[in-house]
Amino acid sequence: MSSNDGVGKTLMAAFALCIVCSVIVSGAAVLLKPAQEVNKALDRKRNILAAAGMLDDSKTIEEQFAAISTRVVDLRTGTFSTDVDPAKYQQLKAAKDPARSEKLSSDQDVAKIGRRENYALVYMVEGEAGQYDKVILPIRGYGLWGTLYGFIALQADGNTVAGLGFYDHKETPGLGGEVDNPRWKALWPGKQVYRDDEVAIQLIKGRVDTASAAALWQVDGLSGATLTSRGVSNLVQFWLGKDGFQAFLSNLKSGEA
Repeated sequence: MSSNDGVGKTLMAAFALCIVCSVIVSGAAVLLKPAQEVNKALDRKRNILAAAGMLDDSKTIEEQFAAISTRVVDLRTGTFSTDVDPAKYQQLKAAKDPARSEKLSSDQDVAKIGRRENYALVYMVEGEAGQYDKVILPIRGYGLWGTLYGFIALQADGNTVAGLGFYDHKETPGLGGEVDNPRWKALWPGKQVYRDDEVAIQLIKGRVDTASAAALWQVDGLSGATLTSRGVSNLVQFWLGKDGFQAFLSNLKSGEA
């Protein structure tokens, strides 16, 4: 047998092995995709429950989420909408589509997100008498190294914070990454968002003086993470402001949503 024949057979064997491996990997990806989607949905629900302070490890996620209804809000009008299916709507993809979003001016874009989608998903926590007890809103904005993605929960008055949490970010562990610290997140419940119809809540440098008249609208800044603190303030102020959910929260309170 010539050396060329040996090389040819080796290359053919390697090629065949690559084809077989590709088929196996592709097949595994297809077969595992449904399970991955289920896990992704469960993780989202877990983060929503956690942000609202409702997560109970003694119960399944689905049991707890049964008290929450997912609705669609038209951010241009501040009202509920049936124009899109909440089960299929992909909000972050819509934000990148010029046909389904609006480009923000530099003055508007304090959260540095570029575009704001026309429709947003909101999560209504239902009470026993059919009213809602809390509303959970998706929020995002740029920190130091990248975009932070999370949820903020408000009480039925649309003004009192029930909780806040981020499920994805690139902030530095031990500094900006302290947005994950339970002790810092515990500072948010009870804080007020609006003062004289303006978004007043913000992170400050250092610790809040609890005796101060402004303490209700202030949260301790993240030590050594000035830019992350500023980014969190900006994203919360954007999404609860006039270009975010402010009109919706006002309409919800008055019964006009």
